Amino acid sequence: MITIWHNPRCSKSRQTLALIEEKADVTIRRYLEDAPSAVEITAVQALLGLPLIDMMRPKEARFKELGLSKSDDAATLLAAMADNPVLIERPIVIANGKAAIGRPPEAVLDIL
Repeated sequence: MITIWHNPRCSKSRQTLALIEEKADVTIRRYLEDAPSAVEITAVQALLGLPLIDMMRPKEARFKELGLSKSDDAATLLAAMADNPVLIERPIVIANGKAAIGRPPEAVLDIL
């Protein structure tokens, strides 16, 4: 099963979705409307093997509005992502016990 944390307004997210739909059926999670919990974010972080900050959009206006910094501790970043899903980098694809960020979209092909 393939799941994508998708934002239909994002061109990279749309490109990634189109790419993976060619390979298999996809479960689409519109993460802005169906926000992942802190537990889900932590689980995906483990699959990605990245620091939380690498799952975030630090240039997003909300990041600055919240007074966040790239050097904030993981608990602060995790809480911010759970409360403000707009801060989550997009798209994230989860498949075969792995995850990848679709930037560029082809980056997800290795986990399919």
